[in-house]
Amino acid sequence: MGPALTTFDRYAPAMGPWSFVGRTDELGRLVSAATSGTGRGLIVSGTAGVGKTRLLREAVTALPTDRFAVYTASATIATAGLPFGGLAQILPATQPAGLSPTAVLGWAVEALHEQAGGRPIVLAVDDAHLLDPTSAALVYLVARAEHATVLGTFRSGERLPVPIRGLWTDDLVDHVELTPLGLTETTALLTEMLGGPVDSATAVRLWRLSAGHPLLLRELVAAAHAGDELTRAYGVWRWTGRLELAPSLMELVDVRIGQLSPEIRTVVELVALGEPIGLHLVIRATDEAHVEAAEERGLIRVLDDDRRHNVVPTHPLYGEVVRRRCPVTRSRRLYAQLATLVEQTGAKRWDDALRVALWRLESDTAHDPRPLLTAGARALARLDLEVAVRLARGARTAGGGFEAADLLATALMLRGQPDAALSALDAARADATSDEQHARLAATRALIEHGALDRPGAADRLAADARTLPDAARALPYAVEAVIRLHRLQSAEALRLARRVLDEPAASPPARALARCTVAHLQAARGELRRSAESIAAVDADAPLWHAQMPYLRLTAELVRGTGLLLAGDLAGLDAITGTEFAERADAGEFRSGAGYLSVLRGQAARLRGQTAEALRRSRQACATLRPGHPLAALAHAERAHAAALRGEAAEADAAMAEADATRSPDAADVLYPLREQARCWVAVTAGDPTGGVRVLRELLDRLRRDGFAGHEVVALHDLVRLGRADLAVGRAAELAAVVDGPLPGLVFRQARAAHAGSATDLLAVADDFAGLGLTLFAAEAAAMAVTRLRAERSPAAVEANARLGDLLERCDAVLSPALRTGQPALTGRERQIARLAANGTASRDIAEQLFISTRTVENHLQRVYSKLGVTGRGELAPALRALPDLDVPAGR
Repeated sequence: MGPALTTFDRYAPAMGPWSFVGRTDELGRLVSAATSGTGRGLIVSGTAGVGKTRLLREAVTALPTDRFAVYTASATIATAGLPFGGLAQILPATQPAGLSPTAVLGWAVEALHEQAGGRPIVLAVDDAHLLDPTSAALVYLVARAEHATVLGTFRSGERLPVPIRGLWTDDLVDHVELTPLGLTETTALLTEMLGGPVDSATAVRLWRLSAGHPLLLRELVAAAHAGDELTRAYGVWRWTGRLELAPSLMELVDVRIGQLSPEIRTVVELVALGEPIGLHLVIRATDEAHVEAAEERGLIRVLDDDRRHNVVPTHPLYGEVVRRRCPVTRSRRLYAQLATLVEQTGAKRWDDALRVALWRLESDTAHDPRPLLTAGARALARLDLEVAVRLARGARTAGGGFEAADLLATALMLRGQPDAALSALDAARADATSDEQHARLAATRALIEHGALDRPGAADRLAADARTLPDAARALPYAVEAVIRLHRLQSAEALRLARRVLDEPAASPPARALARCTVAHLQAARGELRRSAESIAAVDADAPLWHAQMPYLRLTAELVRGTGLLLAGDLAGLDAITGTEFAERADAGEFRSGAGYLSVLRGQAARLRGQTAEALRRSRQACATLRPGHPLAALAHAERAHAAALRGEAAEADAAMAEADATRSPDAADVLYPLREQARCWVAVTAGDPTGGVRVLRELLDRLRRDGFAGHEVVALHDLVRLGRADLAVGRAAELAAVVDGPLPGLVFRQARAAHAGSATDLLAVADDFAGLGLTLFAAEAAAMAVTRLRAERSPAAVEANARLGDLLERCDAVLSPALRTGQPALTGRERQIARLAANGTASRDIAEQLFISTRTVENHLQRVYSKLGVTGRGELAPALRALPDLDVPAGR
C-alpha cells in the first residue's frame, strides 16, 4: 500500500544512532591503512561536528578482531593533565614502580603487544589533540613499532602535542582533512534520519544551514521537530523553513563562539547582519585589528569573489544565532550603518541595490519606494520570494502604489498564496491609472485565478477586461488568455490570440514570449518538434528583455520545452532542464510550481530509463510540493500512478490515478490530458485488466487524432505495441513516421512492424536503437519480445539475445510491464534455485546435497528448466536466467 493521499504526518525523531551514510572513500582509506600490512596509519582532522568520531568508530567496527588487536581510546579535557590519562582505558591498571619515564613508555608498548597475543596492533585514538604528553608519546612509539598501526582524529585549529604532529611530519602516518558532507550525502543522511525521502528544497536548506556537519544537522532536525515544522505527504518529508533554534542548539553555537569583547562582537554582528559583506567595509566600520582577531578565532572567514574579498560567518548557524541575539535597537543601527557604507562607496554590483534596500527596510530608514521596487524586482527575478514580498510590502507602505501591489501580488502568487495575492490586487485597483497598468492588473489576476486557483472562466473574464482597453494595450492580456485557452484545450482560439500578439509591433517582450510559448506547445503536441524547439529558442534569446518583468515565464517555457523533449525521447535534453540555474533556484526556494514541475520531469526521465524507484520517488515529491488544485498537480499524480503501475504497486497506482482525477476541476479540459490517459492505461494493466488498458489507449488515440496531436499519438501508439497489440498500431505508426519529427516515430513504427511480423532480428535492432537513446525501458521491452520469439522457435540465437536482454534488465529496476512478463517462462521457485546453482558451476551432486534431494531430482528439474528457457545445457543458463524478470517466487514451490 502506498503512502496516504491526504494525511500529513509529523516527525517524531528517533534520536538514537543513525546508520552510517557517505564517507565511503575516507572509510575505505582508514580500513585499508589498518589492514594493508604496511603499518602506515592515517590521521583524520576536521572541524567540530563534521563526523570524525563516527567515521573512526565505523572503521574500527569493520576490523576483524580475530586478526587484529584493536585498541580504542578517546582523549578528553578531564584526562589531558594526567600521565597516560588519554590511554588509561587500554593499559593495565597498574604499572611497575621505580621506572624512568623512558622505561615506562617501553613498558606500555610491551604491555600492548603482550595483550595483542601476536596479532598486529591497531591503535585508534579519537580527539588526539586532547592527549596528555605521555599518552601522545606512547602513540608515537606505537606508530614506529613493527606490526602496529595508528588511526586517529583531531579537531582542526587546535594546538597539537608535538608527538602527534610528528606522526605525519616524520612520515609514519598519512593525514587527511575531513570535509563537510556534500548535498548528496546530506540528503542521504536526512533520509536515514527521517525514515523516508525529503524534498529537494528541504535538503538544500538544511544542508546550507548545517554546512554539511552531521552533528548540527541532527540538532536542526530536532529543532524543526520541536517547532512542529516537519510534515510528510505522499511519503516525502518537507520542512516549512521556519526554524525555532532549540536551547541545545543555541548552547552548542554559543560554546563555539565563546565570550566576545564589545569590539569583536561588533565585527561579528556586522558580518552576520550584512553577509556577504566586503572586507574593506567591515574594516572601515570597525577596526582592522578587531577584524583580524575575529578571523583568528574562527568566527568569520574571508572569501574571494571575482577580485572582491567578502566576509561571512564561519558557519551559517553562527550568523543565525548572532542575528537572533542582537538587540533590536542595535540591529537597526547596524543595518543603517551597513546601508550608508555601501551607498557611500557606490553600489557597484548587481545585488548591492537589493542588499541596501533590505538594510534600509530593516533599519526603518526606507522612505523612498523606488529603491525598494527596484530591489524587489531583482529578488523576484532570482525567485527569492520571501525577500520580494518583504520589499514589496515595504514599497507599498512607502507609497509605491500600483507597482508595489503588482509586485506583491506576483510574489505571493509564486509563493503559493493566491488568496493573499488577489487581495493585494484588489487593494491596488484604484491605484492603476494607465492603460498599461490596467492591462497588467487584468493579466496578473487571470494568471492567479487560472494558474494558482484553477478557477473556470478566467479566460472569459480576461477577454472582457481586454475589450475595455485600447488595442495598443491588449497584447499582454491576449498573450495570457492564449496560455489559458491552450491549457483549457481551446487550441484554435489560443493559436489565434498568440498570432495576434506576435503580429502586434507594440507588443511587450513578456507578451511576445508568452505567445511564442503557446505556439511552441501546440507545435510540440502536433509533432512539429523542430519548429517547437526553434520557437522556444526565440523565447530564450529574448530572455534579457522579459526576465526582469516576468521571471516566472521561465516555467512556462520549460513546460513547453519539457513536453517537446519528452515526445522526442530526448533524455539528455530533459536532464539539461533540471540542471539549469532556474532549476537550482526553484529547488532551493519557495517557487513550488517550478520545483514541482522539475520533480515531474526528473520522474519522467527516470521512468524512461527504467529506474522506476527513482521515478516514483520524484513523482511523490512533486505531489507533496504542488498544492492541491494546482494545474500541474494532476500531472504529478498521474506520473506517480504511471511509475507505481510499472512497478506493479497496484494500490498506490489506483489511488494516485484517483487523486489525479479529483484534483482537476470537473469541467476542465487540459492540454496535458495525453499523459494522464497514458497513466490510466498502465494503472488498468497493473490492476489485471489489460483489455481495459487497451481500450483506454484506443479512446485516447481517437481523441488525439481529432485534436491533431500527432506527437502524443506516436507515444500512445507505442504503448499499444508494448501491450502486445502491434496489429492496432502498425498502420497509423507508418503514417506518423513520415510526418512527425525526431527518431521516436521511426522506432515505434519499426517495433510495431517487427512485432506484428514476428521478426526477432528486427526487434533486437530496435532494442539497440532505443538503448542508444538511453531509453532503457523501451529497449528492454523490445529485446524481451525478441527473446520470447526466439525461445518459442528454440533458435540458437536465443543465447545471445538472452545476454542482451539481461544487460538491459540490470540497468532497470522492478519493471513489471507486460512485455517483460508475457511469454516469459514461469520457473517454479525450486527450478529457479537449482538453475542458479547450476549456472554458477555447482555440480548436480553438490546441488542435491545442499538441497537435501536426490541427484536424479536435480537433473529432472534442470531438464524442465532447459525446455522452458529454450536452452541446450548449463553453458546457456546464466544469460537466460539474467533475462528473466525477478518475480521472487518462493523456493519451495
